[in-house]
Amino acid sequence: MAIHNLKQLKEKRKELRNNLTPAEATMWMYLQNSKLDGKKFRRQHSVGNYILDFYCPSEKLAIEVDGSSHDDYSAEIYDKERTDFLNSKGISVIRFENAEVFESEELICETIRTYFKKPPPAPPCK
Repeated sequence: MAIHNLKQLKEKRKELRNNLTPAEATMWMYLQNSKLDGKKFRRQHSVGNYILDFYCPSEKLAIEVDGSSHDDYSAEIYDKERTDFLNSKGISVIRFENAEVFESEELICETIRTYFKKPPPAPPCK
């Protein structure tokens, strides 16, 4: 059963892509055009009924940029349910607060890299 980029969310995804928050726009500058280790990221990619800020299909990695709307209890519950759903589909989730995105591109990128799968070691030469 297909769960990626459901047709009923297409307009909402497009609207979100065209109206990135300043923190999302900054994060996109770090990720676009495969800038981060050649990994392709997508903006506003949906999985099930959830629209992810950024998604790297090859790594099954979601990146969420959270503003103050994520600070209340109901948002915490929603974020946990969302993360649990994504994890159940084999997708890891990294969350950054808006302020973190503006503070250090290097720290953000290094944190994301820790989630990249490492290739298996090459077999020994004989």
